[in-house]
Amino acid sequence: MTICRTIEELRTVARGWRQEGLTVGFVPTMGYLHEGHLSLVDLAARNASRVVLSIYVNPTQFGANEDLSRYPRDFPRDEGLCRRRGVQALFTPDSAAMYAPDHSTWVTEEALTGTLCGRSRPEHFRGVTTVVTKLLNIVQPEIAVFGRKDAQQALVIQRLVRDLDLPVRIIVGPIVRDPDGLALSSRNLYLSADERTRALSISQALREAEDRYARGERDALALRRWVQDRVQAAGGRIDYVDCVCRSTLQPLDRIQGPALLAVAAFFGRTRLIDNAYLG
Repeated sequence: MTICRTIEELRTVARGWRQEGLTVGFVPTMGYLHEGHLSLVDLAARNASRVVLSIYVNPTQFGANEDLSRYPRDFPRDEGLCRRRGVQALFTPDSAAMYAPDHSTWVTEEALTGTLCGRSRPEHFRGVTTVVTKLLNIVQPEIAVFGRKDAQQALVIQRLVRDLDLPVRIIVGPIVRDPDGLALSSRNLYLSADERTRALSISQALREAEDRYARGERDALALRRWVQDRVQAAGGRIDYVDCVCRSTLQPLDRIQGPALLAVAAFFGRTRLIDNAYLG
């Protein structure tokens, strides 16, 4: 595995692969890798000849009072996981490489980012779309893989790629969970044992909502209340529980097509997200 710390190092490696006729798959991450990230590596490896994984904690997608400074970091651990999983190039730029001191150009998406996480984190997606555009320009992969746990992010990136005619295919991998159902997240590290137990209410409530949908429930508000009540009963502080159209992310009153039931809730200081596809 090659470790590239500068943009030119990574471009040189990727250029060499393409000259050999090899295809490049890309997995962008902020590090502190878990099995969810590594499942995306596996997806990339099945769809491309070589895999690049990036580790970059992007400051522009964190709000002023969010957890940038304490976001978990452990590069030696991440490097070992990448080597064992078969990543061929690990890209670890610093902010001096990614953003000029007078950086003033942003990429924004205006139809999908005003709901869900975009409503409570108004600057978040501008940072995401800008850094993902930069990373795709740097790596120039044939495919890039994102996780469905961040369902809004995945849809926004798909729209970004379509609207800007970027020559990359986006693959969205399934949510990976611990055996007890908790969706894997680097932020799970922050949870105390008690908070983690109570946080299971999110996935449990979503499973129950899926069952209610399967039995014929189509009232979006009823499903939202079902999930919200159970998370709050476990001590969670709700950021949002929304049921939205899966293609537009607009709120639904009644489910008549593919829908996304999405949750963001705090247990202690830790904000967790999860979701379920309905329909």
